[in-house]
Amino acid sequence: MNSLHHLSGLAQRAGLPRRTVRLRLTALYGVLFLASGAGLLTITNVLARGWSWPQVYISALAPASGHVHFSAVASGPSLAEWQARLAAEHAAELNQLLAESAIALGVMAVVSAALGWLVAGRVLRPLRVMTAAAQRISADSLHERLDMPGPRDELKDLADTIDALLERLAGAFAAQRRFTASASHELRTPLATIRASLDVAVARPGPVPASAAELDDLIGTQLDKVDELLEGLLVLARAEHGVLPAHGVILVDDLVSAALGAQEEAITAKDLIVRHLSGSEDIWVEGSQPLLHRMAGNVIDNAIGHNHDGGWISISTQTGGGVAHLIVENGGDVLNPEQVAGLAQPFRRLGADRTGSGSGAGLGLSIVAAIAAAHRGTLALHARPGGGLKVAITLPLAARAASVPGLPAGVPA
Repeated sequence: MNSLHHLSGLAQRAGLPRRTVRLRLTALYGVLFLASGAGLLTITNVLARGWSWPQVYISALAPASGHVHFSAVASGPSLAEWQARLAAEHAAELNQLLAESAIALGVMAVVSAALGWLVAGRVLRPLRVMTAAAQRISADSLHERLDMPGPRDELKDLADTIDALLERLAGAFAAQRRFTASASHELRTPLATIRASLDVAVARPGPVPASAAELDDLIGTQLDKVDELLEGLLVLARAEHGVLPAHGVILVDDLVSAALGAQEEAITAKDLIVRHLSGSEDIWVEGSQPLLHRMAGNVIDNAIGHNHDGGWISISTQTGGGVAHLIVENGGDVLNPEQVAGLAQPFRRLGADRTGSGSGAGLGLSIVAAIAAAHRGTLALHARPGGGLKVAITLPLAARAASVPGLPAGVPA
């Protein structure tokens, strides 16, 4: 068994064709066609070898009139010599027939392989169409369907089953997004009522007990966290639903500068060293400016919040392969590489320091991932060997930035 796996690995490394269904069907059809041709030629050769010798002999001696001249036989070679001569000629003809049959069988082998390839392609064409259509469908285009035409056969049933599955998935996605958005909105009303009641209670004339003031501060802090959580859920729902408000073009460095400016006090409080390295040219991306600002802000906030006092943050922007790269690295504790990839999931944290009261709602990087995906970008998370986290975001470059009014000259098209 190990030797079979080893040979399979060698075959893959040697660049041998992958054992696709079409290749297997081609082999099956080719073998069937070739077996049919070989059987037909075998039957023909067997029948040829069973021809009647007396009839052959008489036909060779008979003239066109159909009568045998025995005088010609008597004056010519003997009967045994005639039989030997005819037997040799018959054997030569059979050998020639066998050789020609072998050539025909070789030609049929090539023709069978070609016909098998064409027939297999024809049979698998509906599957290729379904595969291409299914690959185009994503979470943002679940409204699309395969809608396969044709007779009511097994392939049509498969396509209809996939369409029914997509219908159920679309309903589940829509219900989840509606629930998230509705819950975020509906919960704001009682929270606002609680906050207003606390403010009224504390603002009453007369001295406020110390315990009441302390309770007001505690509840106010917790309400702020709940507001942050609801805002994060709402942004996450919008990003996953593909709602991109205030669409336009923006410099990646402007996103970074705005995020650093908003976190200036936190950076100073932790005495962090920030290095911002940008490319030699401006990098423009296109999309929702509020969401892109939120994405950059969450990445910087994560780098600050999970860093050591006196630590560092490195930010670099560059282009390559038609996309913009935003890379944010920070120092900190050594993280588990296997758990880092899960940080892009909602409410996922690492370590005890990420589960405390001041660790946030656990939505920061999941919002970053959703916003990047909504802009046809990607998010990659890597644990740094020396400690800390590396966050790499890619976004498509703005394709028509030069045609947008109000942009400075020299913006790349």
